Amino acid sequence: MPDQTTDRSALRGDCAQCFGLCCVALPFSASADFAVDKPAGRPCANLGGDHRCGIHADLRAKGFTGCTVYDCFGAGQKVSQVTFGGEDWRTGPEGHARRMFDTFPVVRQLHELLWYLTEALGLEAARPVHPDLRRALEKTERLTRGTPEELAALDVAAHRQEVNVLLLRTSELARAGVPAPDGQPDTSGRPGGNGKSGNGRGRNGKAGKGGKAGKTGAGDRRGADLIGARLRGADLRGVSLRGAYLIAADLTGADLRDADMIGADLRDADLTDADLTGAFFLTQPQVNAARGSAGTRLPGSVARPAHWTAGG
Repeated sequence: MPDQTTDRSALRGDCAQCFGLCCVALPFSASADFAVDKPAGRPCANLGGDHRCGIHADLRAKGFTGCTVYDCFGAGQKVSQVTFGGEDWRTGPEGHARRMFDTFPVVRQLHELLWYLTEALGLEAARPVHPDLRRALEKTERLTRGTPEELAALDVAAHRQEVNVLLLRTSELARAGVPAPDGQPDTSGRPGGNGKSGNGRGRNGKAGKGGKAGKTGAGDRRGADLIGARLRGADLRGVSLRGAYLIAADLTGADLRDADMIGADLRDADLTDADLTGAFFLTQPQVNAARGSAGTRLPGSVARPAHWTAGG
């Protein structure tokens, strides 16, 4: 299947049109990802009066790797410029800031769904469900344009579940024609995921730490525990890795073509020389969290992280 080329520019963060919402609304704890603790609603100490990060060029060096991984899927500019009409959280009326901060994570979830739905509509194999996907896309877009009160009352989990049914079916259709690792067509139907379009531990397909490389023989590894797994050169073509835990996994030279990557945790996974051509439902935050090389092949929907060229 071809790489996705559908325009999703509005679903990428545009800091110039945002009031630094991710630097204020979201909490973070001192860890390997963040150098300090910060509660939700308190501006990061590195945020300037112009809503720009004062250490943006040195975030990794100064212990803020988590900031370099994050992407709001364009929710920041939507909330800043559309939902609140360009009114700054610093200067708005009483209660304005809190309403903005509460709205931001809701819209961020909806924009993530828009990312997946838009990609699904670009998959030729998913044509049988394109009408349903289009309706879901239009509904989700309408929801993002709700008032702060409407967004606060929205049952996001229920809407995600509705969309996920379509994403699961999309995954089945997209992977149905991919040859199984043994070279034979996979006729198992590759059932979808774990009921979530994000991370989620499944009860099936657990491989444990240190799993051996080689052919998987099964197209469904959703929710699998592959933390630290040795998957160097593994044949994972067309496999569902939705919600799989691939933290610090060695995927050097692995074949991940046409794999379903939705919600897979790739933190510190080694994608050196791996082939993710045609992998779908892969997001920029996932790629940013991993390590890779100039030889890593990515779908056209995501960009090669700058830190990869600096040593992976």
